[in-house]
Amino acid sequence: MKLPSLNAQILIGALFGVAVGLLFQQTGIESTTASSSLYAATIIGTLFIDLLKMILIPLVFCSIVVGIANLRQHQQMHKVWITTLIFFVLTMAIAMIVGMAASTYFKPGSGLEVSMFEGAMQNFQSQQMPLPEFFAHFLHNLFVNPFQALAEGKVLAVVIFALFLGIALVMGGDRYKNILVLLEEGLEVTMRIVNWIMWLAPYGIAALLIKLVATQDGAMLGTLAQFVAIVAGTLLFHGVIVLPLLLFLFTRKTPFWFLQGARQALITAFATSSSSATLPITMRCATEQLNVKPEIAGFVLPLGATMNMDGTALYEAAAALFIANLVGVDLSFVQQMIVFLTAMLASVGAPGIPSAGMVTMVLVLQSVGLPAEAIAILLPVDRLLDTLRTTINVEGDMTASLVVQKIVS
Repeated sequence: MKLPSLNAQILIGALFGVAVGLLFQQTGIESTTASSSLYAATIIGTLFIDLLKMILIPLVFCSIVVGIANLRQHQQMHKVWITTLIFFVLTMAIAMIVGMAASTYFKPGSGLEVSMFEGAMQNFQSQQMPLPEFFAHFLHNLFVNPFQALAEGKVLAVVIFALFLGIALVMGGDRYKNILVLLEEGLEVTMRIVNWIMWLAPYGIAALLIKLVATQDGAMLGTLAQFVAIVAGTLLFHGVIVLPLLLFLFTRKTPFWFLQGARQALITAFATSSSSATLPITMRCATEQLNVKPEIAGFVLPLGATMNMDGTALYEAAAALFIANLVGVDLSFVQQMIVFLTAMLASVGAPGIPSAGMVTMVLVLQSVGLPAEAIAILLPVDRLLDTLRTTINVEGDMTASLVVQKIVS
């Protein structure tokens, strides 16, 4: 009997995970069967994510160095770099405009009383960091001892060192060709291991979704239903309308063609809520399914996994307006522009900062004088929305790789 394709297995695993998670949520997770099943799901899901993280740093390092070397040999490096950054900024800006426009129109939070959340706000200690300190910390974490960065999994620092090394290998020419050949073989071996890990993907994704759905707080989701609906709706609008439209305008590729090739990475991003953990699968989908050249994918995707955050930028901008409505603050146009710029900076992330997501959200609130403690209001729904915004982040990265390839070719 022939097994379904890996794509079909992953889709079946995702649907199974959601169905079982909903069943446990309805029947309660206190029963012996449910608690044992959740424990098993935690073990399998954690194993899957750990395997992806295990291969992440070797993959990023080898793919960036090899990609840079190949791009420089074809005199495309400058054009790829500029095109990539422009497209990243463009899509993040569009995402935030969509999120802020929807929040301004629907005004989520205006019908709620902040007193409902006083207990959560009092019990939450926000880790605050002024904008100048945040920016200085961000720059400091770009240039790190490469062995420290490799050991501690600092992806952006690894990307920066790999950029320098790739350029140095090209400038050295034949003198360093053995090092380049070694890294090319390292990339091939790494991708082979990624293919092995993919066979666990249906089970890992099912396990992660069982835990995610079963442990959601239904009451809090109901209280914040309007905010959740607006953020989810705008994220889907950006992912289903904006990004496919940009892809079609630049490459003439249809959304259905893209979805068929990108499905494994998008489902994995939804289940893991981590662009970085999904990167090995994103690379595999881009090169094998979407026919992106390895040198383009090796440059754009690792950079995008750390810098291109459409979903995160949209969420942080919308969340700031939601909290402003909740506490009764009417943000002026200038203040909304401050939120816009701060959210774009914050969405890039701050490598090396504990609870970086919390710090960046607090940074956006601080920029317009909103209470940092109000972030506690978002915590019960943050995990659920994180699945959607990570999916949009990964979709944006793959779209960027296709657009960049078309423009520079």
